[in-house]
Amino acid sequence: MKIRAMIAEDERLAREELAYLIQEREDFILCPSAENGRQLLELYHQYRPDVIFLDIEMPLMSGMEVARELVALANKTGERTPLFVFTTAYDEYAIEAFGVEAVDYLLKPYDIERLNMAITRVLKHFLLERDKLSNGPSAQMSFQPPRSSKLLIDDGEKVVVLTPDVIQYAMRTERFIEIYTPKEKIQTRMTLQELEEKVKGFPFFRPHRSYLVNLDYINEITPWFNGAYNIILKNKEKTKIPVSRTAAKTLFAILKQ
Repeated sequence: MKIRAMIAEDERLAREELAYLIQEREDFILCPSAENGRQLLELYHQYRPDVIFLDIEMPLMSGMEVARELVALANKTGERTPLFVFTTAYDEYAIEAFGVEAVDYLLKPYDIERLNMAITRVLKHFLLERDKLSNGPSAQMSFQPPRSSKLLIDDGEKVVVLTPDVIQYAMRTERFIEIYTPKEKIQTRMTLQELEEKVKGFPFFRPHRSYLVNLDYINEITPWFNGAYNIILKNKEKTKIPVSRTAAKTLFAILKQ
């Protein structure tokens, strides 16, 4: 059993120390780390970690705000909430942390024995969950039919049937999202988040809050300003798509893999 772990920590040394300790464990796979709350949300949707080692005090969004948002998302979609192991230099947040059902609460600086205790708790949780699925009365009900590779897009007049691989990119406008393929532009009242859910498992990425792009159509990435970039697509129009400074780190990490 391999458990996907993610670290969210704005202090580089603390982040690297925790990554080193987790990488020593053979039963964990370490996903890319986040430096702030918003980057964590972007990385979470890309990698779907099983457990997040989450610093409480981070810029842009606190760890507690991110945890509450992920819990709310899981309640809405029916997906499993990731496990949270909160990490902080202060013990005043402990009660609040367990309000989002945190598995554990680690105080900095990290103590190797205390970290191993937290990891043991995470492992026990997944072992219990695996046993319930394999031995419980609901095991036979856990089967889900394979997901269709077709998308149904309602443009207001008709339902367009697409395969995700023909979508070059989608962008949000004031009233619609526009989906671009090599042959056509489709307008729909679907949200970008809804489209992103539909193409999950295919190589799509949110480089900016108003765009969703198919990674297979990227031709080049050029610097813009203040750490931001532009994606140039390999289509006739050489479409230029902005990449936010926060998303750029994640994008490069994905493309390097």
